[in-house]
Amino acid sequence: MRNLFSKKDDLLNNFFGIYVVAVLMLWIKTYISQQTQFDLGVEGVIQQFLLLLNPLGSAMLFLGFSFIFRGKRKYTSLVVVYTLMSILLYANIVYYRFFSDFITLPTLSQTQNFGDLGGSVLSLLKPYDILFFVDVFVMFYLRFSKRIQKDTKRFGYKKAMAIITCALAISILNLGLAEANRPQLLTRGFDRNYIVKYLGMYNYTIYDSVETMKASSQRALADSSDITEVINYTKANYAKPNADYFGKAKGMNVIYLHLESFQNFLIDYKLNGEEVTPFLNSLAKDKNTLYFDNFFHQTGQGKTSDAEFMLENSLFGLPQGSAYITKAQNTYQAAPSILKDYGYTSAVFHGNNGSFWNRNVIYKSFGFDKFYDASYYNTGTSGDMAEYGLLDKPFFEQSQNLLSSLPQPFYTKLITVGNHYPYKMNQDLVTIDKANTGDASVDNYFQTARYADEAIEQVFQQLKESGLYDHSMIVLYGDHYGISDNHNAAMSQVIGKDITPYESANLQRVPLFIHVPGMEGGTNHTYGGQTDLLPTLLHLLGIDTQQFVQFGSDLLSEEHHEIVPFRNGDFVSPKIYAVNEKFYDNETGLPLDDSQLESAKTIKNEVDLKLQLSDKVVNGDLLRFYNPTGYTPVDTSQYNYSKEDDVESN
Repeated sequence: MRNLFSKKDDLLNNFFGIYVVAVLMLWIKTYISQQTQFDLGVEGVIQQFLLLLNPLGSAMLFLGFSFIFRGKRKYTSLVVVYTLMSILLYANIVYYRFFSDFITLPTLSQTQNFGDLGGSVLSLLKPYDILFFVDVFVMFYLRFSKRIQKDTKRFGYKKAMAIITCALAISILNLGLAEANRPQLLTRGFDRNYIVKYLGMYNYTIYDSVETMKASSQRALADSSDITEVINYTKANYAKPNADYFGKAKGMNVIYLHLESFQNFLIDYKLNGEEVTPFLNSLAKDKNTLYFDNFFHQTGQGKTSDAEFMLENSLFGLPQGSAYITKAQNTYQAAPSILKDYGYTSAVFHGNNGSFWNRNVIYKSFGFDKFYDASYYNTGTSGDMAEYGLLDKPFFEQSQNLLSSLPQPFYTKLITVGNHYPYKMNQDLVTIDKANTGDASVDNYFQTARYADEAIEQVFQQLKESGLYDHSMIVLYGDHYGISDNHNAAMSQVIGKDITPYESANLQRVPLFIHVPGMEGGTNHTYGGQTDLLPTLLHLLGIDTQQFVQFGSDLLSEEHHEIVPFRNGDFVSPKIYAVNEKFYDNETGLPLDDSQLESAKTIKNEVDLKLQLSDKVVNGDLLRFYNPTGYTPVDTSQYNYSKEDDVESN
């Protein structure tokens, strides 16, 4: 075999040859990564072919930009672009391991959260991850090795255009086949999984950039006429209050307990014969507590912040990123500001930095009077700290005096952090054994959930001792899933059945408890989601919601529409589930027969419209053009969450 480097015209002594090697390496790596690291639901010959094809056009196109440079700079540009594309691919792989989703430009703006992520990110890294960068080292070797003669001649313009044209032709073919297999792919892009499956990781990034710019421009282009369609829609879908419950909590304090990463399968679940959540199990049976066992989270990329956003506004989170980060300066008509007109003081308690999820900014837009962040708590004891702030038991203990000091009636929210990925807990604090699935996250999850259950029991006891319990409505809700689809093998052991797409949708249930002294409780089987919490709450307080722009409806109303949209356009209902563009019978879990598809598609169109209108409100900041009768708009300049200023004012 002749020496590969022996002649000037050999493959690696020619820039075009190195370009070809780079394209082949990136193509193969991306294809293998998309096939093995992401659960894209690839089915059939066409989708398999597209998964193979889509990295080729992207690799040829982006790496082809190096041809515009002269001399050794074209080698440098080739290596730089190759490295950036590799980093982008790997970053999405790591992100997907927890979120089962892909990075968007808005998520990159959430940099204030990065400092608190340490241990969570490290737990997502794998020993074999170094393999994702072996080819990058090869590219650096090819660039800097003196054994390879550098071709400094300028690449011909016509040759460069031919390569770019070929790359574009492959990409156009890719798009054409994708549209044929999945019509309206780019116009109904709620689900990023589909974009990546059909167009590939790199073309998805371009798509995401375009969608982000379109969303950013909506506010500038919006005017007062845009809110009319939204108002007509929300009024047409308003559900009038149930007379048996309307005003049952009138004048009472409101205390929300935000249960981090808490899934509903934990309720009444026994691990090795032992109840994981004994207190919550008993609360579900309390005579004054409504327990909703078909309540689903509807969060997207914003996860915890999305849950809060829906809770306060009855608007959906954004399809990309978090409204808490990108839309914090919008005009909102959130629960704190609505209740202020009825004499309520409002506050949030959270033992983490106020800047996490940009809370110290957006809470002002919601109209919260107080925000007690980590600066109000004693966080100096290491044993009391979790990765995301103060552990739940010391958090609740230290919050009690702050809560009791608020003028009544008050509207408050206490945000827990103990039951948070990666679910590590000091073994001195645990009171239940780990599970034994072999998956660390799943096995640990039961210990942190038990700790959270004990902390909730503690705060209930504190409320009784302080005298607040008897005249407070206490609402507990799970914010989002705790165990992602990437752990389905272990979860199948936990629930004793295979995790099909249908069962995965079922696992998106999170608990909802509404405790009101004197109200008749019981288990409620109504299907609902987090956008339904605000109208339910306001009706229990005796405040009609008809004039407000809210996309949920009262869970207790006889007119409540039991269709629960997910952020990606899927939905669940008592009869039909829609998951990954397929429809299932909720009684059997099997795909619908042809006779039922028409009604399922009608519901899907309704879900898409609701999501589109909500996005129109948030992206266009449309509530600035609408002020309900008797409602006092929020003036953000009136709020200051600095502890020093708070102490001086008191």
